[in-house]
Amino acid sequence: MTTRRILKLTGADAETFLQGLTTNDLGGLDLGLVYTAMLTPQGKYLADFLLSRREGAILLDVAADLADMLIKRLTMYKLRADVTLEEAGLNLQRGTGPAPEGALTDPRHKALGWRAYSDAPESDDGSDWDAIRVAHLIPETGIELTPDTFILEARFEALNGVDFRKGCYVGQEVTARMKHKTELRKGLAQVRIDGSAPVGTQITANGKPAGVLYTQSGGRAIAYLRFDRANDQMEAADARLWREAEPVS
Repeated sequence: MTTRRILKLTGADAETFLQGLTTNDLGGLDLGLVYTAMLTPQGKYLADFLLSRREGAILLDVAADLADMLIKRLTMYKLRADVTLEEAGLNLQRGTGPAPEGALTDPRHKALGWRAYSDAPESDDGSDWDAIRVAHLIPETGIELTPDTFILEARFEALNGVDFRKGCYVGQEVTARMKHKTELRKGLAQVRIDGSAPVGTQITANGKPAGVLYTQSGGRAIAYLRFDRANDQMEAADARLWREAEPVS
């Protein structure tokens, strides 16, 4: 389980502050969890996280190894805004079985189940998260999502992580251009795999670079592919790969 840190934003400007920085429309906070991200001005990934309302505050659920960087970045943008950012003193519990009282549905995909926040230790119900992510092509922080990632290539639109009708945010211009003016030539895809190879292994097709292999489970894997080279002759180290059809939500 990826260790998470739960931060808390309070203050009169907290929601408008985040609305102007992140990829999704925070109007969805009235309905539950919102999946969103912060980008560089060049449109590349900085961090992805989940937001929710709680007792007049906004909780921010982020991978622990990105938390300090994210705090610094948010503090840099805060200026004179009425926003206080601090540790929430809560931990994440998550699972795919019966949800406890107060749990919230993960907005990325129904197969990811629920998330809850309390002062109990961080925990999950033993679900096979890699299998779930591979089956539904869901990227993970620090594995498929890296500083080189463009979020549309990482399926953020399919995962309810970006809104194209909201106002400006950092990196919005590049993201909108990729959506409306270009056809994606690279991105995450599901592949069948015969054999195995370490995460990060280069994929080749007919001897040419075709992508990178990531999470593997049950004879399938998540791969970042150059679509014009993805074919039935792909290899990653000693493993053979075949591109699969897009998963059905």
